[in-house]
Amino acid sequence: MRLFLYIKETYSTQLAFQFLSDIHRLRNGGDDYSEEPVEVHHVEEAFVDSLLSGAKSHPQDVLLKLQKENLYKQEADENSRFVHKLGLYKLQCCLLMNGLVHEPNEDATMNAMNDELPRIQEQVYYGHIQSHTDVLEKFLSESSYKRYNPSITGKSTEKKRFVSLFASYHQEDSVLHDISYLHSHGTRDDAKPVTHLLAVDLSSVTGTKLLHEAIRYLMDGSNRARVGLLLYACSDSVSTILLMKDIIDRTISSFSGKEKVLDFLYGLCKYYEGQHMVASSAAGDTLSSIKDKVYSLAAETALPVDDYKAWLTSFSADTILKGIDKLSDFLFGQLGLEFGSNAVITNGRIFVVDDGDSFLNEDLGLLESMEYELRTKYIHEIIEEVEWAGVDPDYLTSKFYSDITMLVSSSMSIRERPSERAHFEILNAEYSAIKLNSMNSSVHIDAVIDPLSPAGQKLSPLLRILSQQIQPSMRIVLNPISSLADLPLKNYYRFVLPSMDDFSSTDFSVHGPKAFFSNMPLSKTLTMNIDVPEPWLVEPVVAIHDLDNILLENLGDVRTLQAVYELEALLLTGHCMEKDREPPRGLQFILGTKQRPHLVDTLVMSNLGYWQMKVSPGVWYLQLAPGRSADLYELPSKLIAIDSLRGKLLHIEVQKKKGKEHEDLLNADDDNHVQEKTDNKGWNTNLLKWASSFISGDASLKKKAEKNTDLKDARQGETINIFSVASGHLYERFLKIMILSVLKKTERPVKFWFIKNYLSPQFKDVIPHMALEYGFEYELITYKWPTWLHKQKEKQRIIWAYKILFLDVIFPLSLRKVIFVDADQIVRTDMGELYDMDLKGRPLAYTPFCDNNKEMDGYRFWKQGFWKDHLRGRPYHISALYVVDLAKFRQTAAGDNLRVVYETLSKDPNSLSNLDQDLPNYAQHTVPIFSLPQEWLWCESWCGNATKAQAKTIDLCNNPMTKEPKLQGAKRIVPEWVDFDAEARHFTARILGENVEEIAEAIPPSSESDAPKPDHDDSSQDAKDEL
Repeated sequence: MRLFLYIKETYSTQLAFQFLSDIHRLRNGGDDYSEEPVEVHHVEEAFVDSLLSGAKSHPQDVLLKLQKENLYKQEADENSRFVHKLGLYKLQCCLLMNGLVHEPNEDATMNAMNDELPRIQEQVYYGHIQSHTDVLEKFLSESSYKRYNPSITGKSTEKKRFVSLFASYHQEDSVLHDISYLHSHGTRDDAKPVTHLLAVDLSSVTGTKLLHEAIRYLMDGSNRARVGLLLYACSDSVSTILLMKDIIDRTISSFSGKEKVLDFLYGLCKYYEGQHMVASSAAGDTLSSIKDKVYSLAAETALPVDDYKAWLTSFSADTILKGIDKLSDFLFGQLGLEFGSNAVITNGRIFVVDDGDSFLNEDLGLLESMEYELRTKYIHEIIEEVEWAGVDPDYLTSKFYSDITMLVSSSMSIRERPSERAHFEILNAEYSAIKLNSMNSSVHIDAVIDPLSPAGQKLSPLLRILSQQIQPSMRIVLNPISSLADLPLKNYYRFVLPSMDDFSSTDFSVHGPKAFFSNMPLSKTLTMNIDVPEPWLVEPVVAIHDLDNILLENLGDVRTLQAVYELEALLLTGHCMEKDREPPRGLQFILGTKQRPHLVDTLVMSNLGYWQMKVSPGVWYLQLAPGRSADLYELPSKLIAIDSLRGKLLHIEVQKKKGKEHEDLLNADDDNHVQEKTDNKGWNTNLLKWASSFISGDASLKKKAEKNTDLKDARQGETINIFSVASGHLYERFLKIMILSVLKKTERPVKFWFIKNYLSPQFKDVIPHMALEYGFEYELITYKWPTWLHKQKEKQRIIWAYKILFLDVIFPLSLRKVIFVDADQIVRTDMGELYDMDLKGRPLAYTPFCDNNKEMDGYRFWKQGFWKDHLRGRPYHISALYVVDLAKFRQTAAGDNLRVVYETLSKDPNSLSNLDQDLPNYAQHTVPIFSLPQEWLWCESWCGNATKAQAKTIDLCNNPMTKEPKLQGAKRIVPEWVDFDAEARHFTARILGENVEEIAEAIPPSSESDAPKPDHDDSSQDAKDEL
């Protein structure tokens, strides 16, 4: 440190830091991950190397002079004391940025800067930071602590521990009544809002140091806190320890008001600690030396020596041991401390000081400040204002008020509640508040609401229920955004809560909670959705009308629209961490029963180590999947009980097996380990009866399918897996046509994967029969949007997101490859050719946009501006057809990378206009894309008619120039579409028992033009209102 200061003062700061870098280089010897300690020769060699080129005299001579004259020693000592005072010495190395503590690495530095810059920009925008403002001083003065101790400030992973002292205090002969408190000089008569109780084992070094630091803390001065000492000893055979306890207890009880009592105790503790009395025996000369020291200190601090002589003459170890027994019952029985532990109990908050740890006087000061500001300040103020009617005024002493504050705050501390407080009293709501006063209410509610926000929609009915049931006094402050470019709410929303209104007032019937929508627009296209608790997976099971395209004017004489929703499954979610490392991305879990351990599987994301599985109520076993996950990591099988409708959130910690610490989980050499251990039949063959009913349709149809396998047996080769998504009756109609076009062109087995979230009940009724009729497999899949990931608000954009964001987790781990095909696409070739194509090690394969239709040049945004610069010569691909090599996708953590990019961009409303298309194209520098030959996707809007004959698939892209309706364009562009459509509609009518002629009628243009389709070529498409 002295050499660093010398170089900085004599030469430059830059050269001083270069000196530190040279030390690091010499120590590591080229290995950046070496943990070898720094030795003297490393420092001396780096010093000479740094100064060799620019020093006037030889660096070795300067080094000898610095060592001989102790230059910069005082400055170096001050730096060390400063670091020690801040509490940073335990970290060894850290980064401080504007007072915030970060890890000392490049990633942490960049993240810290990214976090700080928006804070500074916001302060500059509002005028709180100006050219003359000291930014560091401003931030530290607003919200900072004088010392770094995460266990006190609540930033550590350890849960805070609280205990109520109220019951103990009211017991007869309570220890709390016997405590005499120590105060800083001159504050004994002041009420103290903070009480520190120190449980100290005098037979331990840690306990002795804690006692020493507590005395120093009071000597430094505190006008808000008092200290009570609870002294005991683990060993009852050492008379010196019992004598020390007796001397300290008698001194505090008799002389705590004396001016120099703290000096006496400090000197006694220092002597006791310095002589290592903790390990001493009860020799007579040791007792004699303690007595001599007590008499000497008493004389120096003006305490009565004769009193001490009388006490020490009458000292009885048996009497002290009886007192320790009573104290032990309080500490280890009522407070729940472990025998032999040292602890600080501050107004009910417990800190255990482990052996080898230190709890310094500065830590006590930090604890006092934290507890006062967050908890006891407001309690103490209320207690001081109370009129104690019927209480003898002689009892209303400072000790009485301090005791009451300690007891009340400790009782309130055991309630689970956040430490943050909102100071609503500062709001000026004279013109923007609704006040509801209830004179007899003991509850007051303040609410600040933006009336045109989604949160305001939910909060308003909740406040209404509270007003009806508990009749509180209430102030609702309206806080709308000052200027709006657009109406922020796009839906009609009702929040349903159970209430007393659910019960009939005339009989015993129960009406149930309900919501009413009245005066709805008749000509607006609406979508029905329900907002459910996060752990629920809910789907419609009965709905006559298209819930994605509701036109009330088409209902005719029917005044209401009915839909029945069903709770399909619950969520088991969690976060998985590897001890002392980043989350183990790609780690695979399986869930099942003892008899069938692999029913459902998933993998761990790098994003917060998140994972998710669908479950139903019951008892399940979670364990690592066979293969590389189980080979590298250790995790005992976990028994999980799903016993409520709240689902379950688990926090799991794994660690690598001994000898496997440096092996990578995502290893290309083990690319096929899941394939070797599974039969690639998906989830349906493994799931229990309860699961198969909500994953893949009716079980009876499966039994029929097993008997009638002629069509399936006729198809030979590896199964082609095709993935698609549809929403609304119109696009389900297109989806059936796409299915038929695929099946007519291949002789290989085909399995379709559909996202279940958005399929109508009618489609889910028809698809099992269609699979039986045409000889294909299918599976309905879903994945709940994680709470931590920025969610889209419009249904159309949510569907786009599902096409790309969860590809690594939405399919079973056994599935190795899948092709996405848009619902409105017609296939004209054997998709096996695309399925078998070599993607050259890339996880994704897309077709680039055509560029031979020159009429559309003005709409090709990727050839100009931002996109041209970002792509740097790479093509911009269309997302109507793409191949996913799921094995490579998972192995390269492509899903994690895409989610990180999405989270960064999606919060800007001007980014990701065509979400599922823009995201992979933007991220292709880190998630590479294999460009498919152009003939694999043709659409009239972007491709010229000259290449139509070679097209292997035709997509019904929206045309931004003509806005032609889909049905009209399909009949004109694809001749075979009409026959496919007729076949699909006749089959659907036969299964549903409907009139073929009625279902064959074309959907009215008004419905089809408004249908929400995950297509990107018409970004101006109006979003529908949501019900």
